[in-house]
Amino acid sequence: MSEVVLPALGESVTEGTITRWLKKVGDTVAVDEPLVEVSTDKVDTEIPSPVAGVVQQIMVQEDETVAVGAVLAIIADGAAAAPAAVETPAPAAVETPAPVAAPAPIVEAPVIPAPVAAIPVDAVAPVAAPVTPAMPAPVPAVAPAPVAAESESDPNYITPIVRKLAHDMGVNLASVRGTGVGGRIRKEDVMAFGSSAPVASPPTATPAPSVSPLRGTTEPMSRLRKVLAERAVASMNSSAQLTTVVEVDVTKIANLRKSVQANFVAKTGVKLNFMPFFVLAAAEGLQAHPKINSSVDGENIVYHGTENVSFAVDTERGLLTPVIRNAASLNIAQTAQQIAELADRTRNNKLTPDELSGGTFTFTNTGSRGALFDTPVVFLPQSAILGTGIVTKRPVVVTDAEGNESIAIRSMVYLALSYDHRHIDGADASRYLTDVKARLEAGAFEANLGI
Repeated sequence: MSEVVLPALGESVTEGTITRWLKKVGDTVAVDEPLVEVSTDKVDTEIPSPVAGVVQQIMVQEDETVAVGAVLAIIADGAAAAPAAVETPAPAAVETPAPVAAPAPIVEAPVIPAPVAAIPVDAVAPVAAPVTPAMPAPVPAVAPAPVAAESESDPNYITPIVRKLAHDMGVNLASVRGTGVGGRIRKEDVMAFGSSAPVASPPTATPAPSVSPLRGTTEPMSRLRKVLAERAVASMNSSAQLTTVVEVDVTKIANLRKSVQANFVAKTGVKLNFMPFFVLAAAEGLQAHPKINSSVDGENIVYHGTENVSFAVDTERGLLTPVIRNAASLNIAQTAQQIAELADRTRNNKLTPDELSGGTFTFTNTGSRGALFDTPVVFLPQSAILGTGIVTKRPVVVTDAEGNESIAIRSMVYLALSYDHRHIDGADASRYLTDVKARLEAGAFEANLGI
């Protein structure tokens, strides 16, 4: 018999919660085959079987929390798992027909009709009454001409019937050539033009978002969600949090990205986006403003000697923050590769707990989901978190070297720094953000690309 125990999953991990058994009692398991899923306050992971054999007993049930070293299951060795064979005379074989497997039922997927966009019907524009021109004073020798005849020969006169027909057919009367008396537009002209003009496609309606299956249901919080909730509340209750926002022109970085994108992808294997520039500028700013990269320890302030930047990754299990260590010493290529690799392994639950520990400052890219900016929450023991909004083009006032002002289309972004106001003042935050802003707006990262 062999015992399967909860291993140490990181320096600071002391316990774990069983989230799902991948094997049940009586199942055969191979060496290093995943046996059980465990959730900790750092990471969700699978525990492999240390031996090959048969699961004899499960000691901890799902949703139970146990300490590191606790016995999770007992596995019988492969040899001991099968009972010893006893020689007995074999009974006469009786032929029985082999069971025929019933064909799997064919389940027809329900046909969901595509949403039909409702096309609004514009109300018919009111028809202006024809204006009767003022009649000149009668001349005894000449009788005045009838008004109707004069209107019908006026090329600018359009009868109400023709105007309504043009509206219903979507015809612009200014584009129709009239063939009536004096060039007047007739009903036949509108119909002929409408049949030859291209039909405008109705506007495509944006479909409503699909209804979530969670709507109207209840589910228990996962262990990770419980930990995040507890830490968020503890941080808000234990620290005084404040947010300062600046606006940054990143047009030069946008232009640099375009010029080096193909070469960057060819040499690094990852796409160059704005995030590595933000992370590098933020980490360099921490070196000059160590108060932003500090922690409160009782009545002391601890200034960290390295810039270990945690960055937020949105996963199906919740928000996780892997760490880029010594971020200020990395170039753009190294940072981009680490971001891509760590984010991928985070989403696929392949990180170790230590890769989620040791961050001294956090970066969160709220703009990746279209947000203009937000006020992110600082998680203790860190003292600050920087959020970047969506990079968007808009008209702004720019000043040239001679001091002349003009309006230009620029790539703009908001940076929001939340910080612990117990030891970081608004002036400290503003000085830090001003330096980060200056670094980004200068856009001089050619020497930092690393390609």
